[in-house]
Amino acid sequence: MRQTRTIALRELKLGFRNPWAYSFMALFAVFSLALVLIQSQEGLSGYTSTTGTMINLMLYLLPLMTLLLGSFSLTAEKEEGGWQLLSSYALSTSAFLSGKYLGLAGVLILIVAFGFGLSGAIGAVFGHAFPPASFGLFLVFAVLLILLFLGIAAILGAICRNRWQALTYGVAIWFFLVLGWPTLLIALLGFLPYLWIKPALIGLIFANPAELNRLFLIVKMGGGSILGPEYYHWVGWIERPTGSLVFAAVCVLWIAASLGLAIWVWERGRARG
Repeated sequence: MRQTRTIALRELKLGFRNPWAYSFMALFAVFSLALVLIQSQEGLSGYTSTTGTMINLMLYLLPLMTLLLGSFSLTAEKEEGGWQLLSSYALSTSAFLSGKYLGLAGVLILIVAFGFGLSGAIGAVFGHAFPPASFGLFLVFAVLLILLFLGIAAILGAICRNRWQALTYGVAIWFFLVLGWPTLLIALLGFLPYLWIKPALIGLIFANPAELNRLFLIVKMGGGSILGPEYYHWVGWIERPTGSLVFAAVCVLWIAASLGLAIWVWERGRARG
């Protein structure tokens, strides 16, 4: 536990020395300020065309930001010799990767908090403050995207040997899970027998953290009816009293499985030297 905390604090310091972090902070701040302008025209209460646009914009930015910063941090340890030095001490792979995960999560959540806080403060000054419920849902949505995709970034960092490899794989995964998902999903389901479509759709949604989070936020904001009767009947569990607990359990399982796989891959590389 002490080793994990030490690595996490080290990662926080390194994270804010990274120019990529400040580039994404500036980008997210500009994006958050745009929220204020959009809100002044239509508002962010409930599920509307504006909130739908904002969900999509966060889906485009946050997973890519997380995948790149997370995988770059781990591959930099390999390229610059940091891991070779740390591995000469009595440091376990699980403590190292858990500390990196916690430190990176702290950096990324602070970037998001700065962006939302800035936009919220400016909105309040000009009389367009966020509705508290919508603000809370957007913030939870952003944090969950970071935590889930950071687990995928840890796997990328364990697999890739350098930052160029991490960049290539990270962009490919982001494109697959965020941009290309609807087209690929329709194409895949078109080849399945009718009775297999619904089980396959449910399984694939749970396999994609971006889509699972998007559906959860849409239903929580009261927009589940846009999904269609069959689809909404399935995701209706989100509105039940236990829906949030089930969703939280799935997210924890996702993170634990991702970190576990990353530790296993990293340990194999460590054993091979």
